[in-house]
Amino acid sequence: MFRFFVIVQDLRVSGTSEGIVSRSFLSKLRKSFPDAVIDVLYLKRNNSDDELQLIPVDTIQTQILNLKIPFFTKWLNKLYWRLFHVSLKERYIHGAYASCISKVDFKIYDHIFIRSSGLDFETILACKNLPILKHAIVNFHDPYPLFWYSGRKTTLSNLELFRLKVMIEVVSKSKKCITPSSLLSHDMGFLFNSDKKFFTLPHQFDKSVFNLTDNSEVISKSKKVTISYHGAIMFGRNIDILLDAYQELLIENPNYKDETEFILRLRGQENSRLREKYLNNKNIIILNTLNFANSYLEQMNEADICIILENGPMYSNVLVGKAPFLASLNKPVLCIAPEASEMRCIIKDDLYIASYDNSDEIKFKLKSLIENRLISNIPVYPFGDYFSDFHFKNKLITLLSESNKY
Repeated sequence: MFRFFVIVQDLRVSGTSEGIVSRSFLSKLRKSFPDAVIDVLYLKRNNSDDELQLIPVDTIQTQILNLKIPFFTKWLNKLYWRLFHVSLKERYIHGAYASCISKVDFKIYDHIFIRSSGLDFETILACKNLPILKHAIVNFHDPYPLFWYSGRKTTLSNLELFRLKVMIEVVSKSKKCITPSSLLSHDMGFLFNSDKKFFTLPHQFDKSVFNLTDNSEVISKSKKVTISYHGAIMFGRNIDILLDAYQELLIENPNYKDETEFILRLRGQENSRLREKYLNNKNIIILNTLNFANSYLEQMNEADICIILENGPMYSNVLVGKAPFLASLNKPVLCIAPEASEMRCIIKDDLYIASYDNSDEIKFKLKSLIENRLISNIPVYPFGDYFSDFHFKNKLITLLSESNKY
């Protein structure tokens, strides 16, 4: 019987893709090894009701960290990082995480996973000088540092280069490194000059770890075919080219005005601009985001075609967190993607993917999906079995087997 220990930074039930995939990872870990001991250390910034009782593990030890930076540290950091390209604020935060992790009796476990969240990877960097690291499988959910994130708007600074140097040391000390996408595994292995092969373990989704009873804000569809996008507009994602294509289809196919609608639930700074731009189009409805339960139910029960926007415009090596969730719905998707992207490695049917720089292709694919949905609601499987329990378990067993070699 295996004993697993998992360090997590986000198990929230809403407002975060990492919370959703980390909860699902723990559930799929239990399904893969039903008799295993699974203990979790949950390090969080703020107090929140995360409904942890829904996660099928043996124990979850939760610690809320006080990450308020002392005034003197902030004052000294203004000069220090410019001179030495080291952030004392980051060092203080990493120390707070390390203080908690250092108390773990990690030697009683067969396998240790370290998961992080956001753009700063605090739980991973906190382990740089801790003995647990050489026994741990480290999960890179996104590229690090931020400069290497496709679609970013940051410049390469000396501070970013120092962060890279620190993470190279972390990778070299770790037992194994994993990412959720094949392209990211390749890129991070190259970036960190690692002699370890980065392993790919895709994001997962398991609805059993969520309370999905709240439907108070779900909007019922008003047309025969509803196109739906729930998410953020950031990191080079372009929703305008898709909405412009849809507008052209409404003009070219007058019946679409009565039979279709495009509902967007957006997070970010683009809502006002998009509402203004498409103000006169009654078929395009731009709304605020929902909590996860309402978002899940609206897409499951009301949507007919679901939209994925990958990072862009030239390259995307991340696996969008919503992909396994949308795969579970067995509905058509239209993924707008760069020419080189992770979704192109997963979606095998060309009908479900189109290029950011080709408006004609987007319009053709969207029309094809609309026409198909006007005559049939049969389940479809754009992702094949890529996010199935069987595929995850096989990948996990291979990962653990390879990890034992180190």
